[in-house]
This record gives sequence, structure tokens and C-alpha cells, in this order.
Amino acid sequence: MKTRSILSFLSLAMTAAIVLLPSQPAVAGYAEESKVDTATEVLTEIIAIPEKSIPPSLLRNAHGIAVIPGVIKAGFVIGGRYGKGILVVRSEGGRWSNPSFVTIAGGSIGWQIGAQSIDVILVFKTQKSIDGITKGKFTLGVDAEIAAGPVGRHVEVATDAQLKAEIYSYSRSRGLFVGIALEGAALTMDHDSNEDFYGKLDIRPGDIFEGKVPKVPAEAARFKQTLNKASREAEKD
Repeated sequence: MKTRSILSFLSLAMTAAIVLLPSQPAVAGYAEESKVDTATEVLTEIIAIPEKSIPPSLLRNAHGIAVIPGVIKAGFVIGGRYGKGILVVRSEGGRWSNPSFVTIAGGSIGWQIGAQSIDVILVFKTQKSIDGITKGKFTLGVDAEIAAGPVGRHVEVATDAQLKAEIYSYSRSRGLFVGIALEGAALTMDHDSNEDFYGKLDIRPGDIFEGKVPKVPAEAARFKQTLNKASREAEKD
């Protein structure tokens, strides 16, 4: 009886392993798909209130945009923050590229007091900053000037001449959308997430931006559609 029980247990274990094996590929990329969907929700909610959103004049001239939802305060690092999001760049034709995954870490200065989790949006005015991120670790405020972004449909970026900012930063917490200071935060490409999301090993950010991917996940298409729509609306203002 004891031997029979052991054999029965082993049989069940092998059956469970066989059943679970086909599901493993489907799991790969699930977290990334969810992250892109969340980024789309953040973008949709922000542009739905143009009077309290990114100025159209800034969006019209942007070379790249990063959306990093749910940046979490790290309790084990004093004032530290960490989050994962996506970065897209504008093509010569004015359309937005496929998203490449990025991470942000550090940057305690200027975070909203008491906020444990915030959504962050970065607007890149130059290609130089984007090139810096794709080449390796990129520190905001060190490798490029960054400033808290102005908010509102009718707000012009009049302070740019004084600040000479290459990047404008925003945050959303508890329903509020405001400019935020992010000096010292480090941006890096998340190559593992790119591989999982696009299903290709060693895929480069440049290939992603240029559309050289084996597939364009539905989540990526929805994000681009949302941003392209916002950009068209900005052109009308």
C-alpha cells in the first residue's frame, strides 16, 4: 500500500508538471503587458483634463515621452524610489515608436510629501537625452537639465530660456497632476523586460524604436494610439 501511494503521488506530480509546461511561455511578458496597459491608463486619464495636463506646445515639440506608473518609495533606502515604465520616441514622420522598457531609481528631491506611490511622466525635448539613455545609465539633472514641467492647455513654456531644460518632469498622486523635481534619479534601459515583451533575445532599444520587432503586442499598439491621438489634438491648439 505504501509503495502504491508513492507511485500514485509521483504520477500526479508528473501529470501536473506536464500540464503546467505549456503555460510557461504565456507567463513570460505578462508583467510587461500589464505595465504597458497601466501606462496607457495613466496617459488617458491625464490627457482627459487638458486644463491640468501637459501643455500642447510642449507635447508638439517632444522628441520622447516616458510614462512610469506606480513609482514606489523604497523603505530600505532613505528617500529612495524605484519604478518601471516605458519610453517612446517620435519618428521623422511625427508618429510615436514602439515602447522600450526603462527603470528609474533614486531621486528623493522634490517628491510629493507622504506619497508612497506616484505616476511619473518625463517629456524629452531633445534627441540627445534619449541617445544618452539608450547608451547606458542616465542621471537626470547631471547628464541633462531637468525641470518641473508647467501644467495647462494655455501655458507656454516661457521658463525654458532661463532653465534651459532638456527634460520636463511631472507626477500624479491622489488625483493631482503637477510638475516635479527629479534631480539625481537614474534612468536605465530594462533589457530583460524588452526581451520578454517582444519575445526576442538581445533586442536593442534602437530596433524597438525603429519598428524592427518580431511582433507589436496589442498593449503597445494601444499606448501608441492613445499618444498619437493626444499629439494630433495638440497640433490643433
